[in-house]
Amino acid sequence: GQTGKLMYVMHNSEYPLSCFALFENGPCLLADTNFDVLMVKLKGFFQNAKANKIESRGTRYQYCDFLVKVGTVTMGPNVRGISVEVEYCPCVIANDCWNLLMEFMQSFMGSHTPGIPSVFSTKHDSIYSPADTMIQYMELFNKIRKQQQVPVAGIR
Repeated sequence: GQTGKLMYVMHNSEYPLSCFALFENGPCLLADTNFDVLMVKLKGFFQNAKANKIESRGTRYQYCDFLVKVGTVTMGPNVRGISVEVEYCPCVIANDCWNLLMEFMQSFMGSHTPGIPSVFSTKHDSIYSPADTMIQYMELFNKIRKQQQVPVAGIR
């Protein structure tokens, strides 16, 4: 009788022994890789939406203290976009280095440089975590999913 909530199970190659479960408008659960096995055993309570599998695969570059990951975002066999992840490694408080990140991204992204991520508004002066990165990927993937929902016209 309850309405279902979405839960996104995500993996990140930077953390191969971890699994991230992000709940719709809620927290991010960090578990070990066996979480996927647990979810299979709970299939009576959760419905798997395999058709919505989306991923970003690409190359990782390091330039001085910056880590840049450029990936191709795919849904099934179709390319849907490009992701660019930038990290300033010496800093663990994201708000402290946002201006530096912006300047660095503008040097190669120009006018396509994004604004401050929404996850920063809740972090303020706290330590940035891998879960924060996964939340940003989830937001990106959801934007890409919404952009691709084009109504199909019937042919007679």
